Amino acid sequence: MTTDADRAARRFRDEVALVTGSTRGIGEGIARRLAAEGARVIVTGRTEADGTAVAEDIRSAGGDAEFVRADVRDPDDIAALVEATVDTYGGLDVLVNNAGVETNTGAGEATMEDWSFVVETDFRSYWLTAKHAEAAMDEGAVVNVSSNHAFLTMPEMFPYNAVKSGIDGMTRAMALDFGPQVRVNTVNPGWVAIERTMDEIDPDYREELEGIHPVGRIGRPEDVAAAVAFLASDEAGFVTGAQLTVDGGRSAVMQDDRLPDYRARREGDR
Repeated sequence: MTTDADRAARRFRDEVALVTGSTRGIGEGIARRLAAEGARVIVTGRTEADGTAVAEDIRSAGGDAEFVRADVRDPDDIAALVEATVDTYGGLDVLVNNAGVETNTGAGEATMEDWSFVVETDFRSYWLTAKHAEAAMDEGAVVNVSSNHAFLTMPEMFPYNAVKSGIDGMTRAMALDFGPQVRVNTVNPGWVAIERTMDEIDPDYREELEGIHPVGRIGRPEDVAAAVAFLASDEAGFVTGAQLTVDGGRSAVMQDDRLPDYRARREGDR
């Protein structure tokens, strides 16, 4: 008997996936998940040693992956990346736009260099990579990784937060312009435990962060990867132009202090 797990394990069999910013963190988790479900995956980023190690590890686990170095701030690198994907595996079925950077700057203090760094990496590259990918696809799916900063934010997150809002709008535009052959959706993660965020968080602050999430923890790359895999699969065949929030319920909390206090009272009443 074929189980749901068996079907899920074959969702991307014989398909080709390109995941930008996949040498570490969320992108690495996405690349591993798609490969585990049968996709032939192109791992890409600026750091060759890290990317080669990810691809080798995927192959060691029984998957199929190759590393192609690219800096998505360079339009020529993006065009070459998509071309290399097609040359390596004979086509392209799934694009995950994930590469991203941020600066700890407010709208009043951000410089032109900050603006260019974030906008070219997190926004322009999404458009250009999707543009080249769509031209190489007979049919397929694009998943843009945004953030819950698209609709909830904090001080000194500009222009990252503005760009993440823009990604949601870009997704809707692409869904109209690339359909019906290519579906385009967004995943909006919240707090996720990756090196870039966790290195600056002490244990007490992490405990506080976990307490303000209704699920009682912050996210893992695997959580985001599962959502991406669904949206990229045929199971989401009637989903396009949509945003899927993956933040452990964080955006459902109006006041940070209310949820931990409420939970403590409930625990005390049991």
